[in-house]
Amino acid sequence: MHCPFCRHPDSRVVDSRTADDGAAIRRRRQCPHCSRRFTTVENASLTVIKRSGVTEPFSRDKVIAGVRKACQGRPVTEDALAQLGQRVEEAVRATGSAELSTHDVGLAILGPLQDLDLVAYLRFASVYKAFESLEDFEAAIAELREVQSLAPGVQGDGAADECEGAEGGARAGRGRAAGGEARVLPEVPPPAGEGDPGAGSRAGRARGGEGASAAAAAD
Repeated sequence: MHCPFCRHPDSRVVDSRTADDGAAIRRRRQCPHCSRRFTTVENASLTVIKRSGVTEPFSRDKVIAGVRKACQGRPVTEDALAQLGQRVEEAVRATGSAELSTHDVGLAILGPLQDLDLVAYLRFASVYKAFESLEDFEAAIAELREVQSLAPGVQGDGAADECEGAEGGARAGRGRAAGGEARVLPEVPPPAGEGDPGAGSRAGRARGGEGASAAAAAD
């Protein structure tokens, strides 16, 4: 490679390191003529074909900038956007194709963006899929609800079963307390005069008779 300082037609590599999580190689070079050093970055060529037919190199920064507009006003951090850009680039490079259409790049963005923020996803999809009516938004929202209802549906059924079990246990407990397992206490006879209104009068008459007999015997 030519030296960018003195235009010497040769240079030598003094250090090489991977960059962008292995997607590129950063090389430190030195010019043998002026001894100055400079850095080059090598990565696999990936070209995007726009709708107009114009081609341009794939840019992760451009992907992040487009998604950032859709995320305005949403609780999305720059770190999350950077991770999304990395996922998109890994997805498009995994196809093994050197040329991609903007449609392919948009599809690669929709998946990670849906995981990141649903509102931003709808904003981006409305532009990418060219929504023209309210029905287009309603169809997209219905599709999201259908996808999201699968996993939570199983979880909700389990919670409902647990609630039913707890409620059944409470009902059974109330049944046992009401008399299903009631203890029978032994009957204790009431004291004389209690429970039978005539018992007291009969006992009084008996005591009166005994007193009269004793008085007659004393006379």
